[in-house]
Amino acid sequence: MANADCIVIQGSNMAECHPVGFQWVAEAKARGAKIIHVDPRFTRTSAIADKHIPIRAGSDVVLLGALINHVLTNDLWFKEYVVAYTNAATLVNEDFRDTEDLGGLFSGFDPETGQYDPATWAYAEPGGDCVRAPGGGHEHGASAADRAAGDEHGSGGPPLEHAQPQRDETLQNPHTVFQILRRHYARYTPEMVRDVCGIDIDAFAYLARAITENSGRERTTCFAYAVGWTQHTLGAQFIRTAAILQLLLGNVGRPGSGIMALRGHASIQGSTDIPTLFNLLPGYLPMPRAGRHDTLAEYLESIASKKQKGFWTDADAYTVSLLKAWWGDAAREDNDWAYDYLPRLTGPHGTYQTATAMLAGQVEGYFLLGQNPAVGSANGRQQRLAMSHLKWLVVRDLNLIESATWWKDGPEIASGELRTEDIETEVFFLPAASHVEKAGSFTQTQRLLQWRHKAVEPPGECQSELQFFFALGQRIRQRLAGSADERDRPLLDLTWDYRTDERGDPDSESVLAEINGCYLTGPDAGQPLSSYTQMRADGSTAGGCWIYTGVYAGHVNRAASRVPHGGPTPSQSEWGWAWPANRRILYNRASADPDGKPWSERKKYVWWDADQGRWVGNDVPDFVADRAPGSRPDPDLGGSAALAGDDPFIMQADGKGWLFAPRGMVDGPLPAHYEPQESPVANALYPQQQSPARITFARTDNLSAPSAGTPGADVYPYVFTTYRLTEHHTAGGMSRWLPYLSELQPEMFCEVSPELAAERGLENYGWATIISPRAAIEAKVLVTERMTPLVIRDRIVHQVGLPYHWGVGTDAVVSGDAANDLLGVTLDPNVQIQESKAGSCDIRAGRRPSGAELLRLVAEYQARSGTTTETDNVRITDPTWEIVDPRRGD
Repeated sequence: MANADCIVIQGSNMAECHPVGFQWVAEAKARGAKIIHVDPRFTRTSAIADKHIPIRAGSDVVLLGALINHVLTNDLWFKEYVVAYTNAATLVNEDFRDTEDLGGLFSGFDPETGQYDPATWAYAEPGGDCVRAPGGGHEHGASAADRAAGDEHGSGGPPLEHAQPQRDETLQNPHTVFQILRRHYARYTPEMVRDVCGIDIDAFAYLARAITENSGRERTTCFAYAVGWTQHTLGAQFIRTAAILQLLLGNVGRPGSGIMALRGHASIQGSTDIPTLFNLLPGYLPMPRAGRHDTLAEYLESIASKKQKGFWTDADAYTVSLLKAWWGDAAREDNDWAYDYLPRLTGPHGTYQTATAMLAGQVEGYFLLGQNPAVGSANGRQQRLAMSHLKWLVVRDLNLIESATWWKDGPEIASGELRTEDIETEVFFLPAASHVEKAGSFTQTQRLLQWRHKAVEPPGECQSELQFFFALGQRIRQRLAGSADERDRPLLDLTWDYRTDERGDPDSESVLAEINGCYLTGPDAGQPLSSYTQMRADGSTAGGCWIYTGVYAGHVNRAASRVPHGGPTPSQSEWGWAWPANRRILYNRASADPDGKPWSERKKYVWWDADQGRWVGNDVPDFVADRAPGSRPDPDLGGSAALAGDDPFIMQADGKGWLFAPRGMVDGPLPAHYEPQESPVANALYPQQQSPARITFARTDNLSAPSAGTPGADVYPYVFTTYRLTEHHTAGGMSRWLPYLSELQPEMFCEVSPELAAERGLENYGWATIISPRAAIEAKVLVTERMTPLVIRDRIVHQVGLPYHWGVGTDAVVSGDAANDLLGVTLDPNVQIQESKAGSCDIRAGRRPSGAELLRLVAEYQARSGTTTETDNVRITDPTWEIVDPRRGD
């Protein structure tokens, strides 16, 4: 990022929410880079930027799509890069129909399931057929959405049956990805940006000029985003749109390029690498699905075909090594390496499905580990009521957070919806050690593992997660000792022999060594692996997370590397360890041209050294080390052996960057604009208002505000969006118990523009009540020009800004109403993240009522708007556009 010539920060307030990482933006600016901040609010990031561009929350695809159209229409795309390194020249199935043809739908939409059959999105084959998924089929979106299949593409692309699609290097065939892209974004214009995003044409021109003038051979542009992009029903497609733009401009795999996902705290990246998600195994291997992956062979075939290109074809080695790491000698070839010990998905098991299952009496117990859903999750009331249906609840945290005390002092106690004496949930609070009281690794935004040494001992009975789960595992295994029940074998056969200290606590470096992996047989038995390419599918290696292999090479904890300034190389490779292989820029083969020469001396990074017969440079080359630029191996070889010398995207099934996604995206092969689940603005691009594939929860405790064009939309006329502050941390568990941070930000507040304040009679530092169909909260009013009223098709749209750190309870130093109580639960179908960044509300002066009067206020708004469980939950806005399969004429 420090090497960028232009940085666009969109969907993030980086200066305040990622202040440590923001030093690299400041460094880039000091070197002359242009900084542009696109955000609904003017923030400290905006203050440092060269330009702030206000935008309506949830409209980002229109802005990014218009930039794509601008690049294509004005011939500003990086031709040599795009033709050689992307799938621009690849032909798509002739049965594919775009949103332009079908009123906002892609071909294959199935109205019965509300999801897509992606068969018509496939690449075309030379013989007229199409390139299918491994095994010859296409997973229906209904199945893929249930398991949030998009999560598994965190370290590589979706699989293909083979890597020999039809291509037209001239890009003239109308079925090439390039021509489809042109047609798809033709109506995404500066005028459309003005009318949908509220961004004037001059501001759009400034942004377009800044990006294109700082892209190409000599210069690079970087995008940075955070939850302002992800927490939408289109979150994954927001990021896809930026990826398309960056590929067209040659801004992937090069210094100062790419799209930086800014993680919310120190190890959010680590929590998906070695996942705390229901649907993943370590290293982005998918969790098996019951009835679909009943055998190891079926499971491995679903991950990758041996005929596709790249390193995902070695998923069998990664999987078997994982099973050996977990179950050791119990994982044998004759039992498929203990594959049957893995649990199976039987449907969607995410946070919000679990909450509704609690309400239905289907969940008896719940562990909360560093989570505060009573405050931090969407529709907080639903979360708290759900926990009241449990038999037991375990909360591990630093303080008595609201998720541990809702039963005695939560909002539903005050409203009379719950009575403490009626709640049967038994709550266990277990004190946890803080980050300075335990040793281990963080994996941050840059995929960088950094070792955290213990500074002080945890007080009292506080334990680290490692101590807690190690001890819990020991106790469970002791209880089950001698059991003849087959279902207990996975627990009893676990490798649980971690090195311990004099107090019996596990050594965190021994866990890191297991994650890294080792040889199990041969002359190197017991020695750590140094690369994931050393893993084998024959049981001779073990490794807990293939992408982390090398972090403990040579018995050295590479995550603890602390050479000042990262050492002498431009990649600063001696500070921490970046997965995979300590590689600092992914796909860095793209930093050289197809002949292996740097695109320019200024952006020189990795190149082909003909004398050495190897790729060399300022980083670990992300390519087959001795594969010459002009190599054209037989594609039937499959795997890394099939990669051509100009296939830089080594984790993609065809070796190319995907402008068009024939597989992998549940809600469409190209990003298209849809309005949020509830919006006071009608979709100006298509008859289809919302994303048809979004995941909805049509429940009386999760009503949506009527959207534009439907009766009752004027009852909730304003847009609200949530955000973080520097002085507090997420749901407040680490900050609202600290007096000095609480003094800096003592009260829940809302930000409104002077114009909205005048319209609704709001006074600076006075009180306001904000009402959605789910809840009503109160907040102190901050009248500020940081909030800009936007003109959307000749009407003013006001936005209300709400920090989400406060919660109702009596244990914290400061408390207040929770912004997330206002949110409904609607999810992105690719990854099942909630839409937290755009909702509809009303705001009025004065404090909210309390007790039963508060419930009456919410109900009165619901009645006035006419909202029901059907509101905004109809899949197809205009049923005349329903289509399943154009080949059948449906």
